[in-house]
Amino acid sequence: MRFGINSFLFTSPFTTKSTSLFPKFVRWGFDTIEIPIEAPEHIDSVKVRKALDKHGLACGSVCACMGPGRDFRGSAKDQREAMKYCKALIDHMVNLGCPSLIGPVYSVVGKADAVDPKEQKREFALVVKNLKVLCAYAEKKGVQICVEPLNRFETDFLNTCEKGLRLIKAVNSPVLKLHLDTFHMNIEEKNQAAAIRKAGKLLGHFHACGSDRGTPGNDHIDWTPIVKALKGIRYKGDVVIESFTTDVKVIARAAAIWRRMEPTREEIAVKGLKFLKKAFK
Repeated sequence: MRFGINSFLFTSPFTTKSTSLFPKFVRWGFDTIEIPIEAPEHIDSVKVRKALDKHGLACGSVCACMGPGRDFRGSAKDQREAMKYCKALIDHMVNLGCPSLIGPVYSVVGKADAVDPKEQKREFALVVKNLKVLCAYAEKKGVQICVEPLNRFETDFLNTCEKGLRLIKAVNSPVLKLHLDTFHMNIEEKNQAAAIRKAGKLLGHFHACGSDRGTPGNDHIDWTPIVKALKGIRYKGDVVIESFTTDVKVIARAAAIWRRMEPTREEIAVKGLKFLKKAFK
């Protein structure tokens, strides 16, 4: 099991120049970095890989940023753009030596409406159709896709582990896995540990976030059963801190971060990692 940090805590967008953050992450003790690629042209993935190798850091995951115009359940144009974007991310992943494309790889974030059952069924079928194509591409490239349920305020499409597993079953691809996040589960799941156990061998990625998006361990989440559940299913993937602060304005606005959660973002990274290493022993 490796511990990682999502670069959104420190910068947006991540560009080739953002590799200047790598020495700091290594010094703090992180094994991996999670890179949100907001636009494929933002990075030269060959150069980023060289910087990763130089500092002994791995890119454990690339985070899909499903912004406006990227929607596998949207218009024909939005579906094409989402496919083009996600395939470009997978191409970057090959250069980065990155195994996992993670996040809400199904729909634009922020689309949350009361949709009637007939429309829900149509949208679900659209996402399944598109993910079958994308998964075939990912399988050919030797990487996996981990779909992340988000809370009800960020999407109406996928909120729980159970629905995520239903989507995975419908797509029926060996490279489609589940991505769970303690922040979203804190809102949507009755029991986080039970959700982890239900995911079992299909859990491909994990975000360890404070209940308020702040420092894991400095919150009200009961981490003991979560750690026990992850160990119980023999989870071997990355455990990544994905927190946001008001320092990165674009992401703060997108994630509705209106106040400072912790004194500094460095504290979230350093104290969060220290807590997780102690929790997982």
